[in-house]
Amino acid sequence: MSEPLVEARRLTKKFGDFVAVDAIDFEIRKGESFGFLGPNGAGKTSTMKMITTVSPITDGYLRVFGIDPTENGRPIRQRIGVVPQEDNLDLELTVAENLYIYGRYHDMSRSEIEPKIEELLEFAQLTERRDSKVEPLSGGMKRRLIIARALINEPDLIILDEPTTGLDPQARHLLWDRLYRLKREGATLIITTHYMDEAEQLCDRLVVMDNGRIVAEGSPRQLISEHAPREVVELRFQDGQKDEAVHKLDGVANRSEVLADRVLLYTDDADETQRQMHTRGIEPEQVLVRRSTLEDVFLRLTGRRLVD
Repeated sequence: MSEPLVEARRLTKKFGDFVAVDAIDFEIRKGESFGFLGPNGAGKTSTMKMITTVSPITDGYLRVFGIDPTENGRPIRQRIGVVPQEDNLDLELTVAENLYIYGRYHDMSRSEIEPKIEELLEFAQLTERRDSKVEPLSGGMKRRLIIARALINEPDLIILDEPTTGLDPQARHLLWDRLYRLKREGATLIITTHYMDEAEQLCDRLVVMDNGRIVAEGSPRQLISEHAPREVVELRFQDGQKDEAVHKLDGVANRSEVLADRVLLYTDDADETQRQMHTRGIEPEQVLVRRSTLEDVFLRLTGRRLVD
């Protein structure tokens, strides 16, 4: 197999006494779409900043394109495209001018930049907005422009930090389509996201991080298979009936979870689970049966606590 584009061994990042990234190992290979999932504060963004040479590593081993980012940040930056979590476009410039300025940052000539701008505007579905100022653009248009800007130098590695945060469903799906096109064309992507459906759509492999550590790794399908039964039965009860029903539900499924508004039963056979419920006289107000998802895996591994 070819050498990994990114390789980390016991990679660690500390801020004073706080350990943001705690001795993690991972490899990312050419043509792969690799995801980092985790709640706020899990260490995802700190890891991205070390890969992009923005933040030095504290300890461990990290190579990007076989290069030490601590010693050779500039040659790495010349070969990567970065889509940051926050929009950082120049609002006073036009769409095309934003692309041009970024091309010049990468030492590209005007003759190299101009045809690339037209190609990227078409890719991002922004051709008609070529000469529009950035400020009045919608959130989805701005995110597509930031992705186009990250591609101006034809990078070997594209890093996307929460690329669809804050977008409506239509804009998210259009952005997924653009990213999926890049993936089909052989681009290597690193994606951090807290949208589980996004990770399932776009990632070949992913790691789940929590408290600075990697707690699981694999393809979305592998993680669901390893960490969740096949089906989930969601139960809702009328006021005052849930507590009594919970006692009767003991043992009807592989695992159960009691939430404020419903009870989740994780099972390999939803029909058998429902049959046992009826045998025990349990009559929920509402029953929903669905397949287990990556979100079920994520919540089991990282918990349901809110992290600000």
